[in-house]
Amino acid sequence: MKNIAILGAGRIAKMMAQTVNGMKDVKLYGIASRDINRAEDFAREFNIEHAYGSYEEMLKDPNIDLVYIATPHSHHYEQAKLCLENGKNVLCEKAFTANKKQAEEVLSLAKEKGLLITEAIWSRYMPMAQIIKEVMDSGIIGTPTSLISTFGALVSEKPRLKEPALAGGALLDLGIYPLTFALIAFGNEISDIKTSAVLSDAGVDEQHSIILTYQDGKIATLYSSMISAMESKAIVYGTKGYLKIQGMTNYESIEVYNASRELIKTIERPEQITGYEYEVMAALKAIEEGKLECSQMPHMETLRVMELMDGLRARWGVHYPFES
Repeated sequence: MKNIAILGAGRIAKMMAQTVNGMKDVKLYGIASRDINRAEDFAREFNIEHAYGSYEEMLKDPNIDLVYIATPHSHHYEQAKLCLENGKNVLCEKAFTANKKQAEEVLSLAKEKGLLITEAIWSRYMPMAQIIKEVMDSGIIGTPTSLISTFGALVSEKPRLKEPALAGGALLDLGIYPLTFALIAFGNEISDIKTSAVLSDAGVDEQHSIILTYQDGKIATLYSSMISAMESKAIVYGTKGYLKIQGMTNYESIEVYNASRELIKTIERPEQITGYEYEVMAALKAIEEGKLECSQMPHMETLRVMELMDGLRARWGVHYPFES
């Protein structure tokens, strides 16, 4: 039985708590918040034995096998380092850090300490990610040529999204999902990037578009917004038909259409607890095998995504105060 602890007691932490409580061979051992009352309330709600009023206190507990960081991405750099310095394996919520430089430092420390750390971008770990690739590779839509992916939500008033000091903006919180889908579907051999963004008065991206051109001629067009209720979906076009994928965070279904735009096949996602269980299982499996990263989201891929997002922000003129 492996013991999992959660650092941070917000909305995402609750989803992970629900997930772990529904899994076998793992125990939700601890919850830490800067507010002990909040930690204790969380512990009661999810039947957790140990509640801590500081992150440091929890990380000194020798019985914890894996820590899930469930705080805003502006805090991941310091908190991941704190976990690693205390000898804890880490499953860190996306975006992994605020920029590539921070990510490199965290990954270097994990390697030095001989500990697992992996980015918890759940869409990478789901069976549906592999199924999407298998359907594309099957030839049922011919040769894939282009895709469109969109994801947005009305969340611009949340402090963590509107404040530059909290690494705000649509990209790291929402836009990472269409970008991730493009990388899953078409890979990393990108030859050109064109992009545009509309910035808030505070200087973070409220909405943006990204066009990735690949070396083999494929094109991925991505849209994300924190000021509109944008559809969460993708379409992959090929020479003989196309795929519609519903849900850019937790892939729900794949619809296959032929060249006459007729629906010929539908694939529903496998039964799940919440979808978070796959990243937990991957992290625990890697720990058991003595690995420092997960194959579903290797460290080089985390760095590649951070580098892409750094480059996009640089083009838009979005800079966080702590980066200067």
